Amino acid sequence: MTVKTPPRIVLFLAFLLGTALSFAPSPQSFLNRHVAPITSIPPLTRRSTASVVVLSAGGFEWEDPTSDQADPGVENPFKNPDLLKPSDGDGDASLKVDPARLLSPRLQGCNLYLIGMMGSGKSVVGDTLARRMGTYNFLDTDAIIERAAGIPIPQIFEEEGEEAFRDVEAQVLDSVHAHVRCVIGTGGGLVMRNQNWSKLQTGLVVYLDVAPEVIAKRIEGTDRPLLQTENPLETLTKLMEKRRERYQQADVTVEVTGDMDVHMTADACIRALHDFIDDNPPAWKQAKAKAQADGLDWVN
Repeated sequence: MTVKTPPRIVLFLAFLLGTALSFAPSPQSFLNRHVAPITSIPPLTRRSTASVVVLSAGGFEWEDPTSDQADPGVENPFKNPDLLKPSDGDGDASLKVDPARLLSPRLQGCNLYLIGMMGSGKSVVGDTLARRMGTYNFLDTDAIIERAAGIPIPQIFEEEGEEAFRDVEAQVLDSVHAHVRCVIGTGGGLVMRNQNWSKLQTGLVVYLDVAPEVIAKRIEGTDRPLLQTENPLETLTKLMEKRRERYQQADVTVEVTGDMDVHMTADACIRALHDFIDDNPPAWKQAKAKAQADGLDWVN
């Protein structure tokens, strides 16, 4: 049996790759990387410029992960007393610098993916995070789809159905995940496809956990296609239960209450990400710490 794909979706998918990439910053060019012939693979050499150490091995040039640039020495600002302003007596001490600015070098280009239910704030929080980080760009998969299709998402659901929309959504994620230094807001149901998780796991996944009752108040009166039912709250609750197991696989979970605004939510995400990086250092850094603890010299 042959399944006939709607003409609009065929054209849409053919056009999608170039359109999605137009939303993202240009990826680092690999044209200047020299690949030596197999018969003349050079030995391991080092070329040092200031704090950057470039290794040449196997015909490729790559940056030494133990160099100063790869490990800029930026620590968790919430655990660094030197970055704290003294308390004025009315509350806790505050930070001298925006911790979001210090998050960017600690991520070293790793993308952030925001997941969660519709109305959880992925778009506004993601945009705020990217702006505060300074060197990151914000991408919204729903916005890319609407711009590429030229019609709003509710209309796509109505004309093509949810499965066709999810196909397009997966194509968008496949296009944007290849870029670095991005905060990416995703659709609420994107996590339900296994193929999408393989892309999300190339970065850090942040789950905005918001109660159905809070979401229902936020999106009341909107035209969310999956909530066009007699009891939107009940539908929302069932959707959340269906997706909860996937959401809970995120690297970082941020509980968002009804009294938290965009900036408070962004603050909570930033702190949780700093703590996650502390708790999950890269393997080479763990090896370095172990060597130093054993009294061994760590050779850079």
